[in-house]
Amino acid sequence: MKLQLRHWSERPRILVLMLAVVLPAMALIVFGVVHLRSIQRDKAIEAAFQRNYQQVLAIAEKQIDERAYEMAEDARAKFPDTGNADDLNSFLAEHPDIAHAFLWTGKGEYEFRSQAKRMRDRQFCTESQTISSDLGSWWDMESKTVIGRIKKLEAKEGRHVFIANNWVTRGEKMQYQTLVLFRPTGSTSEHPALAGFIYDTDYLKNSFFPQALNDVLPDQNQDDMSHPQKGLMVRVEKEEYPFATSMYWDGGSPEVERPFESVFPGMVLGIKLRGTTIASISEHLLRTNFLVLGALSLLMGAGLILTYRNVSRELALAKLKSDFVSNVSHELRTPLALIRLYAETLELGRISNSGKQQEYYEIIRKESERLTSLINNILDFSRIESGKKEYTFRETNVADLVRSTLESYRFEIEQNGFQFEQKIDENVPPLWVDREAIARSLLNLVNNAVKYSANEKYLGVRLYRHNSGVNLEVVDHGIGIPAKEHLKIFEKFYRVGDPLVHNTKGSGLGLSLVCHIVQAHGGEVAVESAPGKGSKFIITLPLQRLVGQE
Repeated sequence: MKLQLRHWSERPRILVLMLAVVLPAMALIVFGVVHLRSIQRDKAIEAAFQRNYQQVLAIAEKQIDERAYEMAEDARAKFPDTGNADDLNSFLAEHPDIAHAFLWTGKGEYEFRSQAKRMRDRQFCTESQTISSDLGSWWDMESKTVIGRIKKLEAKEGRHVFIANNWVTRGEKMQYQTLVLFRPTGSTSEHPALAGFIYDTDYLKNSFFPQALNDVLPDQNQDDMSHPQKGLMVRVEKEEYPFATSMYWDGGSPEVERPFESVFPGMVLGIKLRGTTIASISEHLLRTNFLVLGALSLLMGAGLILTYRNVSRELALAKLKSDFVSNVSHELRTPLALIRLYAETLELGRISNSGKQQEYYEIIRKESERLTSLINNILDFSRIESGKKEYTFRETNVADLVRSTLESYRFEIEQNGFQFEQKIDENVPPLWVDREAIARSLLNLVNNAVKYSANEKYLGVRLYRHNSGVNLEVVDHGIGIPAKEHLKIFEKFYRVGDPLVHNTKGSGLGLSLVCHIVQAHGGEVAVESAPGKGSKFIITLPLQRLVGQE
């Protein structure tokens, strides 16, 4: 559109302002994308999750170890002293979770007992005999070493028990057991003694580890599915399948593992999320961040486009206002200059011919009317812009109004060499209108037809009843208006991008005022036009505003 080309000189300044905002924002977005790519490439999110899970496992291991020590210390406190080996059966009866108990008080002095209720199980009975035989000979050789290790634990950590693993064959499989060793009551340097007991595989698998694994993650809510729940498992180092699991374990392989270092050697602690994986979470987070950056980029682009359009519109409007002031100044200057010229001529008495004097008086009157019309347009526009424009509606014979308005303008039409034709239907009913406003609308349309008809000078005005309204048409054979500008010509200050239009001085307010006036009367204004084929402006006023309606 030519209007935009006229103000191209304003665009560099707008672009500089846009770049001042765009460049830092784009730099941040590009940096964000590069950073996310780096995180994606280096698997930084997965590494962060793994570090976090390692910390969780370390804490879990410590808590499980503490639980094991507390359990073992409680049992040790109730263990028979060196002089009451016969009480081992009573001790086992009070602790069904313990499979075997033993007491060594010197070389060859060794008592071993197993849970009496389970001795009817052939495999358990065989297991009891095997452990009893192995431990009996082992204590005679290693008691001094074991007692020394227990003393170091007592001095360094304040613990009275030493916990180790014990492997036994049950059926065709090796079974993991926990062996607890300590110095019983009555053990002295002169008469050292050792005691101990073994937690059975079934107890560790079905009771101790499941309860311990659930307790180390106490803040999880089974009904809260907004965040994936962590699942823990324990497996034997030599096996792949779980030895015991927490309630949120849903199968599969752990994401991160950590071997037990002290209390349960040979066991491995593992963790994973239920229903998802670290890789899936990482991919989701990265995808979300990329989408956020994309959305921010789109929002920024849309904001810049809107800002650019608004700033361009404001600059264009400022330019139009500047042109408006220039055009109005010119239009004011021309009639004022003519009025002054002819008035001074008459005042100095240079014209003695009465006919010529009358002609000068008519010119002064016409130019005054032209000046009054321009000022009225400007005042009306000012009132409309400030919301103070008021209309005085009254019963009006529209046919008489149109006829009288055209009669007052006939001299200028004929002076400009126009072929003038008017068709006024006398059957048009009276309407409830503002006489002055409707007359001004008609004059604005007629004035435009006169100004923009350079070659074929024709002006036609027609008033007739049409359907539920009254149509007032103004037709010319002037330069015409492109279809794409039919709506824009009713905007304030807008002028069609045609050289003839811009070479003809005007305020750009006439059609805007016509549109406002017609809409205030409940009507509408339309245009039918094409370049080189003239224009037809049609004002439609509704019959609903009849006499007596306000």
